[in-house]
Amino acid sequence: MRAWIVRAGAKGQWEPWALENGCVAVSFTGVPDLSSAQAREDVFELLRRSFPEDGENRLRNLANQLWAFRSGIHQGDLVVLPLKTRSVIAIGRVSGDYEYRSANESGCRHVRRVEWLRDDIPRSAIRQDLLYSLGAFLTVCQVKRNDGAWRIEQTALTGSDPGARTPQGTPAGEEPAADTDEGETSDVTAVAFDIEQQATDRVRTHLIETFAGYRMQELVAAVLEAEGFHCTTPPTGADGGIDVLAGTGPLGLGSPRIVVQVKSEAQPVGAPVVQQLVGAVRQH
Repeated sequence: MRAWIVRAGAKGQWEPWALENGCVAVSFTGVPDLSSAQAREDVFELLRRSFPEDGENRLRNLANQLWAFRSGIHQGDLVVLPLKTRSVIAIGRVSGDYEYRSANESGCRHVRRVEWLRDDIPRSAIRQDLLYSLGAFLTVCQVKRNDGAWRIEQTALTGSDPGARTPQGTPAGEEPAADTDEGETSDVTAVAFDIEQQATDRVRTHLIETFAGYRMQELVAAVLEAEGFHCTTPPTGADGGIDVLAGTGPLGLGSPRIVVQVKSEAQPVGAPVVQQLVGAVRQH
């Protein structure tokens, strides 16, 4: 089992298209069709002719990622799409070979077909070491470290990361598989990481661990007070759907007034929580 990260734009702009159309795609503007390439060096030569002003290091890096997307990823491999537009990751299984599409609505010309297995795995369900690998800044990157591929497969099945099976990432009695050369596109060799996403993940993990239950209510009230509101919180127990009352002015009676309902959950909330919130809004 092998697993790959394939991103959908620096700001996630192609994520809805990828999920709706059962694809992963890369949109390196100006890169020609790679169907005729038989080796990584062929991709490099295509890039050198297309971008004569670019330096060799940049072209080598781009060639490594494109060759991995073109030929390193095989049918049956897993792909991970860490979403920028939502705090979740999507996991799919590759179902098609490399395609070059001259025109489509997304603008992504280099495409692989994917059967999406899950598109709702919260980042909080992934352990920190694997999140670190998923934060590699490359557009295309193989996940090798810490039994990552097996853990991604299990996450797709169960909805949460079980952790590595052994410190070496292989079950007892099995020999670890030999590393394959994917052109410096594994998380072992990737040195650039999305620092903003890494920081967000750490903050989110800290909040979930430290402010569970009623402490999250206190934290939300403190955030609102830092924004200039006067807040009151009901005592512990039945609260009728109100966790924080906030308003402006010394008594909190000025406009705007805010009624807050707080949920301390690592998983995305379901329909009953939303319906309860709608009821509280209508009542107040």
